[in-house]
Amino acid sequence: MFVIDLMSRIPVYEQIIKQVEEQVLIGVMKSGDKMPSVRSLSIKLSINPNTIQKAYTELDRRGLIVTVPGKGSFVSDNATELVGEKSRGKIENLTEIITELAYAGVTKEEVIETVETVYKNVEV
Repeated sequence: MFVIDLMSRIPVYEQIIKQVEEQVLIGVMKSGDKMPSVRSLSIKLSINPNTIQKAYTELDRRGLIVTVPGKGSFVSDNATELVGEKSRGKIENLTEIITELAYAGVTKEEVIETVETVYKNVEV
């Protein structure tokens, strides 16, 4: 479910958050799904439980998971919408990237071909 790159410059807790967001977006994790317990995930990934807890606390703060005392953490009902909104905010970055590509001589056709390839592979 989670794959951690210990050699990455991205902190482990951020890697966990990013992977939860990705799994929510692609439908692997759905609203109401139970998250692994902090302890079990800590053992499985060989990571300090405090690091896992930090990720869960941030996911809870963002509204992607809901923690029920004594029951565990669950994917929230509106997690897909929240992650989708965040992803839609990246369109501004895409505009900047396309502008840079245009100045660098990349043709509109090359950009469109790349976008079509990505969408074909994602099968939205």
